[in-house]
Amino acid sequence: MRAATSAPVIWIEETGCWFAGPDGKPVRAQGIVRVNNERHARDEQLMRLSRHDPLTGELNRTHLVASLAEGIEEATRLRASFAFMLIGIDHLARVNDAFGFDVADGVIAEVGRRIRARLRNGDVFVRFSGNKFGLVLKNCTVDDMNVAAERFLAGIRDDVVPTKSGPVSVTASIGAVSVPRYARNADEAINRAHETLDMAKRRRAGSFSLWRPNVERDAQRRVNIRVTDEIVTALNDRRIVMAFEPVVEAHSRDTAFYECLIRMEQDDGQVLLAPDIVPVAEKLGLIRLVDHRVLELVVAELAASPSVHLSLNISPDTTMDPDWWSSIESLMRANPGVAERLIVEITETVAIQDLDGLRGFVTRLKNFGSRIAIDDFGAGYTSFRNLRKLGVDIVKIDGAFVQNIARSADDRAFVQTLIDLARRLGIKTVAEWVQDDESAVMLREWGCDYIQGRLIGLASSDRPWGTEDKAAVRPAAG
Repeated sequence: MRAATSAPVIWIEETGCWFAGPDGKPVRAQGIVRVNNERHARDEQLMRLSRHDPLTGELNRTHLVASLAEGIEEATRLRASFAFMLIGIDHLARVNDAFGFDVADGVIAEVGRRIRARLRNGDVFVRFSGNKFGLVLKNCTVDDMNVAAERFLAGIRDDVVPTKSGPVSVTASIGAVSVPRYARNADEAINRAHETLDMAKRRRAGSFSLWRPNVERDAQRRVNIRVTDEIVTALNDRRIVMAFEPVVEAHSRDTAFYECLIRMEQDDGQVLLAPDIVPVAEKLGLIRLVDHRVLELVVAELAASPSVHLSLNISPDTTMDPDWWSSIESLMRANPGVAERLIVEITETVAIQDLDGLRGFVTRLKNFGSRIAIDDFGAGYTSFRNLRKLGVDIVKIDGAFVQNIARSADDRAFVQTLIDLARRLGIKTVAEWVQDDESAVMLREWGCDYIQGRLIGLASSDRPWGTEDKAAVRPAAG
């Protein structure tokens, strides 16, 4: 209840009861009236927090989803359209690292104020997530979207953000989708705006990207979905198998070891190769399951064939996967003598992402007696200094530089330099994609230790190391 209009508002709470006389009629009442301004203020604050972001004071994501659903229903009924934008602050993690989270929070709040100052009446503005803001712009055509996006981006980038640690220069990127033309519901609008925001950030920080239909992208996604289902089914049905490609000594052409390459047998008898499987498995989070299965298969081959040496490739994420490490430890202990005949190949990109973490992984494997190879060396930026720190045993020179050494002076100079540096550091070298005898002779004369490729023999599902080892092999016990 309220006091007189000229007085301050006072919120009260009253409770009580009445007492009846002999005739059953009320004769007296007893109760309590108390002022509860604090409780009312607390309830109001809780209600506000349920709808608003505490840092920026803007509405939160829950309100956005409701606004999108309402806007889609209205636009569909009126045959109109509106824009949904996600604005993401670029490289906010760098601000966190350089100045601290409190300064980053100040940047977020200031960016929110700058966007708010450039909105029209009726536009919906929310704090979507950590570094992202969501906008619903009513009656907004594609041309309007481009103009609005540039207005927001310029407002963020043109002036530095003052903070307690000094001025900070920031930019933002925007992903947008026209609704309901390209998004039939709130989830679809958010997903497509997210997708275009990621595209904008990958292309160039501080840019704007608008979602449009893409036949090739949609076709690739259908393929990804199909392959994902096939990978899971193949894992369950034990249709993930190995093919073996020989790696030979450059001088004698005697086999030194075999590289194990993944294959997936399909129901129709076709076989998918590693390039068809691994990228999709990595993108969709299935690679650790694939790598676990490959490890089981390779250890089983080594346990069944005491004279053979094999190498296996692992994906970048697997080097930091504690479950994979637990599996290899248990398999090594259950199969003595296997570790010394195992080579683990790590792509060069892994070596530059987390050198310290990778060094621990390498050390633990080498303590078991296994060897470590860096695959596709030369395709990235790993230095020989880092290779020496890691203590790798083998460098596999990327085949893109090897396949044309008979015809390219630049490739010859590059490959010869790599071989010479590796030899000086005591690291063995493997040249991939060797196509002809002329190239093989060059590599041998330069001091390359091993070669593999079409000249030597491509991968085969047959076990080429002797009839005594060709019996069917079951995965080793873990």
